[in-house]
Amino acid sequence: MVTQIDSKTYENKTQEIARELIAQTREKRSLWTKLGDQMRWDDKLLGFAMSNPGLRVQLFHFIDALPALQSNAEIAHHLQQYLGDESVELPSALKGILNFTDYNSPPAQLAAATISKAVETLAFKYIAGETVPQVIKTIERLRKEKMGFTIDLLGEAVITETEAKAYLQSYLDLMEQLFTESKKWSIVKEIDEASGEKLPQVQVSVKLTAFYSQFDPIDPEGSKTKVCDLIRILLRRAQELGVAVHFDMEQYVYKDLTLGILKELLLEDEFLTRTDIGVTLQAYLKDSQQDLHDLIAWAKKRGYPITIRLVKGAYWDQETIKSLQNHWPQPVFNQKSATDVNYEQMTQLLLENHEYLYAAIGSHNVRSQARAIAIAQTLNIPPRRFEMQVLYGMGDQLAKALVKTGYRVRVYAPYGNLLPGMAYLIRRLLENTANSSFLRQNLEERPIEQLIAPPQVAMENLPSPDKDKFVNAPDTDYSRKVLREKAQQALAKVKDSLGKTYFPLINGEYVQTEVIIDSVNPSKSSELVGQIGLISVEQAEQALNAAKAAFNAWKKTPASERARILRKAGDLMEERRHELSAWICVEVGKILQQADAEVSEAIDFCRYYASEMERLDKGYSYDVAGETNRYHYQPRGIALVISPWNFPFAIATGMTVAALVTGNCTLLKPAETSTVIAAKIAEILVDAGIPKGVFQLVPGKGSQVGAYMVNHPDVHVIAFTGSREVGCRIYADAAILQPGQKHLKRVIAEMGGKNAIIVDESSDLDQAVAGAVFSAFGYSGQKCSAASRIIVLNPVYDAFLERFVEATRSLNIGPTDEPSTQVGPVIDATAQKRIREYIAIAKQESTLALEMESPENGYYVGPTIFGDVLPTHTIAQEEIFGPVVAVMRVKDFDEALAVANGTDYALTGGLYSRSPEHIERAQKEFEVGNLYINRTITGAIVSRQPFGGFKLSGVGSKAGGPDYLLQFLEPRHVTENIQRQGFAPIEGAE
Repeated sequence: MVTQIDSKTYENKTQEIARELIAQTREKRSLWTKLGDQMRWDDKLLGFAMSNPGLRVQLFHFIDALPALQSNAEIAHHLQQYLGDESVELPSALKGILNFTDYNSPPAQLAAATISKAVETLAFKYIAGETVPQVIKTIERLRKEKMGFTIDLLGEAVITETEAKAYLQSYLDLMEQLFTESKKWSIVKEIDEASGEKLPQVQVSVKLTAFYSQFDPIDPEGSKTKVCDLIRILLRRAQELGVAVHFDMEQYVYKDLTLGILKELLLEDEFLTRTDIGVTLQAYLKDSQQDLHDLIAWAKKRGYPITIRLVKGAYWDQETIKSLQNHWPQPVFNQKSATDVNYEQMTQLLLENHEYLYAAIGSHNVRSQARAIAIAQTLNIPPRRFEMQVLYGMGDQLAKALVKTGYRVRVYAPYGNLLPGMAYLIRRLLENTANSSFLRQNLEERPIEQLIAPPQVAMENLPSPDKDKFVNAPDTDYSRKVLREKAQQALAKVKDSLGKTYFPLINGEYVQTEVIIDSVNPSKSSELVGQIGLISVEQAEQALNAAKAAFNAWKKTPASERARILRKAGDLMEERRHELSAWICVEVGKILQQADAEVSEAIDFCRYYASEMERLDKGYSYDVAGETNRYHYQPRGIALVISPWNFPFAIATGMTVAALVTGNCTLLKPAETSTVIAAKIAEILVDAGIPKGVFQLVPGKGSQVGAYMVNHPDVHVIAFTGSREVGCRIYADAAILQPGQKHLKRVIAEMGGKNAIIVDESSDLDQAVAGAVFSAFGYSGQKCSAASRIIVLNPVYDAFLERFVEATRSLNIGPTDEPSTQVGPVIDATAQKRIREYIAIAKQESTLALEMESPENGYYVGPTIFGDVLPTHTIAQEEIFGPVVAVMRVKDFDEALAVANGTDYALTGGLYSRSPEHIERAQKEFEVGNLYINRTITGAIVSRQPFGGFKLSGVGSKAGGPDYLLQFLEPRHVTENIQRQGFAPIEGAE
């Protein structure tokens, strides 16, 4: 617990020390220094960007893209696109200069060369060097100024196991070189010794996620095993060389796993006594103070201190956006002042437990550092147990002032190539130019009293929730241990329930059938999931008659009551979320994260369509004097839903509840391989209160029973998701007027795609490779939205293909009930055989870049990649529906669009680009129903991303969109003359 000391004691000292530190940071400098500062273009530019938000955004976007641009012409073109934007606050004369017509012209070349050099200069303000020799010069300068260091290696995102091993080797080499160099250094007592103890002269900072490309909280044991194998090598060599190692903290999703791994590792015998190891805590996280309490308790048990680097956090925007997008609780404080309060409380807690944990106070806020010093002085904390830290290039004057206090100062110094370092640079620029930045406020010489005042958390005026705004169901956050445990418990319970028989539901009763088939686990084909009763044609007729008999009452049921039933169904799905995810995992071989997202989508369909029906039920009124006009809707009649196996819960639910809430009696005919899951939908709808006959579960052979119902004259609507071949046949059969049929059938058909992702020369390859891997091989490529073609512009083709292959090779293939698995099986033996036939054809036409091996006890096909695929090749044209990807080389963006649009399909597509021009063209010219830019292409979130395509990808409105329900309704209009003998009610009349 925190020692109780009068807060005024700390506060009075804090104020005194802070004033002295600020005075030193604002000391008058020499005329030469001031003149030099006036000539620094980057300070002027950043100062201008601070007061011009449009320029700030576009400038940072341009800087982010710059390292990927390979010629001055490309740089000039992008400079014009970004800074010429209307949102940028630049004088018109300057914008005129940027209006290049020829990007190879001398003015354009000069502008490109100048801006490139300027950004490089700016980057080196925050990056200690691109090479170890450059870093050594930086270190020597820091040591002359009596500052220690910790070196962080900038690098590309580790998305392959090759890169993870390279990351380890880079650090081993770095430690070796710095150790060798350190032998030449003279002792600097202020940083090399403390409390009579010699301190490590060399310290490196590493990221845990970089040691394993598939680091994921859903697989804590697998991630721990892989990471610890490499960390042990690093720590052993570090001990041999006398190098200290510090573990950085990254995004919130990795926090608990990172802390868990390090706590366990550092209790192992060979690392138990090590005190030259540290870990970072981020005070902007709401649960960070509890993490510190836990670490104190752990450190007491361990008996040997480690260092805690206390920082405020560098990913606030990212964490906030992610939580909003996923509808998760926000992990960070909304107000910077709340972070500052938490930081000071954690500083006090950490320092008052200095015998158990050493403190590294990382901040550029003078008050934060002064507070730490005040506590240290009050408690007489030994020098070994406490140091101050700053980032290289930020708060230089503060660092020098801190050195004068007599406390140890360490500089966090990143090094490496500018390309992978650009994300780090952008974070530093965002921090420096933020309105709340202490550095900015101090630079503007705000009143000292204002700068060093205790942080005050204001009452938040949270906006009232918009009751009319649809809110999606949040997916499960598997970084939370309690939710992972619930998922595993549900999986175990489902496995104990395997092998039951599921019969059709007809007119409110489960009926026996003559034909029963097996549904097996595609991950383990010998495992029986359940037995399925298939209806006969006679039973199909009974179901249709029951629907016909129930229709009149269901039609008259108020829309509000039908909506209530849907909402109840959604609530039941939420209650059974983990169980339903487990059934999806077991019956169709989908990993838990993707199964869980499917349950969320089904819940969303229930709730969204309920609200949409209530909106449509209000109708429209167009009244004039003496006349009322009412536009309203009525259900069509009987709806036949034919659902697929690849989204057996979400798509089946979506089509079914859309038909039901609009007042149609509905028959659900699921794919045979996913009928157990469909039976769970039936259970939920019955429990929610659907009357008998209104909804019926009718699994049956598609060639017999399915065709019979499609052609039946009593069917009004057919909602189908599946193959192009079957969809086209249904469309044709439904158009035939059957004897006794008095209506034309409405067909809603989603029939797949041949989806492409375009990767241009300006793209972020880290993002593009990771996004392409997920889009192509998520659910073994068995999504109608999956990427099967990657179209790459020639300048980046080779680099992309190499990393794409290695990233894919790093994926774990196996049973989907194992948390480490990213790629599971395909659905059945028929699909496996068909996909392998396509692979054989592709081997004759294209260049095989990767064919991964896969387990044998199940319907597996290893991820397969072909390079230099031509648009005419079979795998570039036909939908394969499996983990097979064609990578295609094109010369320019015109050709990329032509190739992307050169198939019969128009479902989903993606673009990875940082060119505003290319992004705008793709929005207009990329022929797809759903276009995703700089992200994965398998989205389709209800309301937010309504899903559906055109051309031969299907017919009908987008699922989850505002006009989807209209397809199940007939519009009607009633006009009434309300005059009686020349008299009519008049609004407002007395």
